[in-house]
Amino acid sequence: MIPAKVRFKSQGWVKFRLNSKLIIVTRCTFEIMIIRPILPADNTVVKNIIQQTILEYGAPKEGTAYSDKATQSMYKHFQLPRRVYYVIELDDEIVGCGGVGPLDNQEQNICELQKMYFLPEARGKGYGKELIQLCIKTAKELAYSKMYLETMDNMFEAQGLYKHMGFKLLNEPIGNTGHYSCPVQMILDL
Repeated sequence: MIPAKVRFKSQGWVKFRLNSKLIIVTRCTFEIMIIRPILPADNTVVKNIIQQTILEYGAPKEGTAYSDKATQSMYKHFQLPRRVYYVIELDDEIVGCGGVGPLDNQEQNICELQKMYFLPEARGKGYGKELIQLCIKTAKELAYSKMYLETMDNMFEAQGLYKHMGFKLLNEPIGNTGHYSCPVQMILDL
């Protein structure tokens, strides 16, 4: 499997060739970050990340992704048509996740940015931006015209990232995701 995105992290020095020239970089830090599609073995870790993050932000268990049927078996859920779910690994540990799938209970060609969550150690490093960019690219490849999302009103960092990526606030939800406890809805034209 080819990872969608890779970053490297190492202490000390790195040596590599670029256009036949030897390049040595000292006093640098690189991090190995891989974004890849979810595997069956990832289900428990992904479920835990989703549920831990929801509890960390004080969100209710009902009316959020915490209690979704899909959260119990993310790999299986995202094998359905026009769905893709990714995990982010740092040093072989899953620290974040998110994906794209059709927005339920609506007739337009709108996808939803689904279940995007990160452990605290993975936040603020640009991984969310990388994952959203990949999800947008995937949504375009799946021929969606818009991307919708729902989030909690106290997830300020996430809302800032979504706005930075071009998402606009909506006055009411679209479709019916079952996430009635998520009061913030946003949309992006693809």
